[in-house]
Amino acid sequence: MAKAAPKRARTKDNGRRLKKKVSVLTQEKVEYVDYKDVNLLRRFMSDRAKIRARRVSGNDSQQQREIAKAIKNAREMALLPYASRVTTQRGGRDRGERGDRGDRGDRGDRGLRLENAELAPVTTEAVVDEVVETEVLEVTE
Repeated sequence: MAKAAPKRARTKDNGRRLKKKVSVLTQEKVEYVDYKDVNLLRRFMSDRAKIRARRVSGNDSQQQREIAKAIKNAREMALLPYASRVTTQRGGRDRGERGDRGDRGDRGDRGLRLENAELAPVTTEAVVDEVVETEVLEVTE
């Protein structure tokens, strides 16, 4: 008697993607990827100006090489950025255990504290006098 083949355990990755993703280049029938076509190249870059992977964009290996080469040429010619800064607002730490001061208690005297620092007082009159003198010099010259 032949034993039945054991069934594979079903993981969550089985059957995730049944249909292969189609590349933008094949959809639009692009024959040559030009480094000057910035709008096309931006579609293969992330918001941080990273080149998207093949599995994300749906390119085959030859198309991915052409895209990467064109993006690198466009970056060299300053048509595309090497990196673009994305500003996000980060949440602050929970200040429950340290209090509102924000400094760590275990630092000892290594940290500079504002109440111990000696600062020279700056008066607004001194600042205004310097500004007036520079404006007069600019007018006379």
